[in-house]
Amino acid sequence: MALDLDFLHQFDVIHASPPCQTYSITQHLRNAQGKSTSKLDLLEPVRDMLLHSGKPYIIENVKGAPLLDPVQLCGSSFGLAVRRHRLFESNLPLTGSLCNHTVRPVGVYGSMRDQIPGGGKTADTIEQARQAMGIEWALWGELVEAIPPAYTKFIGLQIMDLLNKSYPQTLKTCGQHAQAPLKLSTI
Repeated sequence: MALDLDFLHQFDVIHASPPCQTYSITQHLRNAQGKSTSKLDLLEPVRDMLLHSGKPYIIENVKGAPLLDPVQLCGSSFGLAVRRHRLFESNLPLTGSLCNHTVRPVGVYGSMRDQIPGGGKTADTIEQARQAMGIEWALWGELVEAIPPAYTKFIGLQIMDLLNKSYPQTLKTCGQHAQAPLKLSTI
């Protein structure tokens, strides 16, 4: 994987989300349904590129992915109807969330209206899936690969706080929240 390091140096923080299909537990469902994926395993090349950039970074992926010292987020922690456990590796000290598995989750993976052996079930409608994920605008094919915006906000606020402590002179205050003039890249 070749991205110009000069390109990456223009950003203050980089968030990467390489394809997860190689590591996803739903690969067994996909295989059982006779489906396949053309997604490449880019996790290691992405990590190498980010390390060489010298920039603060976050890599998001699924449970089972070989991330280094990751934290986990769960949709139930944010009042969402999905569990959608996701791991986040970073060269910054991040905190994960605690699960709150008190209600049956809405599955947003595979196909709508799937009954999964052992009790799982995917969303009946696109509206149900959107509400479960906290994403009102996406199509099914986008939802199954998305992370809830609540996760990005949770991680982003931690990063802003860390950078506020490290570089207080570069921040502007707006109301109750400090806002940094950061450039964020998502790859």
